[in-house]
Amino acid sequence: MAEPTSSSERERVLEQTNRRLANEIAEQQKRLAQLEREIQKLKQQLAQAQRTSQNSSKRPSSDIVKPCRPKPANGRRIGAQPGHPRHERLPFAQSDIHQIRHYDMEYCPTCQGKVTVAEKFLPSVLQQIEIAAQPVEITEHRARWYWCETCQKLHCPIPPSVEKGGLCGPLLSAWIGYLKGGCHASYSTIRKFVRDVLGVDISRGMLAKVIGKVSESLATHWDELRQLLPLAEVLNIDETGHKDNGQRMQTWVFRARNYIFFKIAESRGTAVLLESLGADFGGIIGCDYFSSYRCYMREFGGVLQFCLAHLIRDVKFLLALPDAATRDYGERFLESLRNLFQIIHRRDQLAALQFQSLLEAQRKEILRTALTEVPASNEARNLAQRLRENGESYFRFISTPGIEPTNNLAEQAIRFVVIDRHITQGTRSEAGRQWCERIWTAIATCQHQGVSAFHFIRDAVQAYFNNAGAPRSLTATT
Repeated sequence: MAEPTSSSERERVLEQTNRRLANEIAEQQKRLAQLEREIQKLKQQLAQAQRTSQNSSKRPSSDIVKPCRPKPANGRRIGAQPGHPRHERLPFAQSDIHQIRHYDMEYCPTCQGKVTVAEKFLPSVLQQIEIAAQPVEITEHRARWYWCETCQKLHCPIPPSVEKGGLCGPLLSAWIGYLKGGCHASYSTIRKFVRDVLGVDISRGMLAKVIGKVSESLATHWDELRQLLPLAEVLNIDETGHKDNGQRMQTWVFRARNYIFFKIAESRGTAVLLESLGADFGGIIGCDYFSSYRCYMREFGGVLQFCLAHLIRDVKFLLALPDAATRDYGERFLESLRNLFQIIHRRDQLAALQFQSLLEAQRKEILRTALTEVPASNEARNLAQRLRENGESYFRFISTPGIEPTNNLAEQAIRFVVIDRHITQGTRSEAGRQWCERIWTAIATCQHQGVSAFHFIRDAVQAYFNNAGAPRSLTATT
């Protein structure tokens, strides 16, 4: 290319070069801005993908791969630490002991010399538990048939309770029911246990019939608690998935002060709350922030205590986002919530009025932090809007004694169901769902009240076989 000869020609070439370079810079800046937007979007998607039960409301079971727990920084080994008080089980009471065996010695086992009792040493006592060699007793019930000339009917004097029990008596039926409902055992496992340990061969079909009878024995108790739900002063409620013959359903747990109630429903919606509690429920519901509870509060005036633990996990998620302003907002929000729980943990060290005053002051601080200097990210704005609309329902425990700030009570009760779901893979019929509702309710309530679930099932089965009311109700308190 020839060099420009005149100044005007040089200016023209320079102008073209500048224009070309400006266009290239503009294109590069446009491309750079697009790449920055894509990076931000990818960071957002990565943060969403890294959501766990620690920084969101996801179930702990959704954390497929959990990181190993870090080793203690002080180098302590697992197990009891030096100086830790020793824990030993208490010996059985004398009334519980069936027999006492005494062991005496006349000659030394080492040198065969004659020995005398060392009076200054206390006798050595060892209590041992053993199963009876023949735990099963088989009884054959026989009776003749009798003809009544008056009513022209045949009668057999076998007791109705024996006939209703059939092959398995009340105690064995309770055993089978407890293995199935309390130990998550399958029919095949129960059949192996009964065959190999008890020496009796029972078919899977017969085991299913026994479970049906145990289920019927618990029906009245389950229905009694269902009718008490609308009268509860406080209910902690949670739900988890349940599969019934391939269909997705929901297991609901309602935890009152002295009982725990389970219900399997087709929906996770407000209709289940309306059916269970009615439109005029006067108690307080502890729950997470799921839409069904908010709808029940909005449409029927329900009074809620939202779980602060779920709120903390949602705030922790802000710390994983790429936006610096959002992370800073999350740090401030999280610190204010930590300070609240520090006050709660000092409850026993503070006077009642001082404790209440500190809680109220920290509540105001949390709301101030949540509603001021809110960054533009959707996650931060959504959390601020949540506190703006439902802040009162997060701190109802401050003004209402006896209310827990978290929904841990319901989540603890539903863990048993989650374990059962992983082992049994759900149910396959309405009868199976009813069995789960009833046995879970009985076992959880008995455990909550500190009584033997097996003894309760045994008494319920005996009462059912005898067509009598159970000697104890699930509403009883200890």
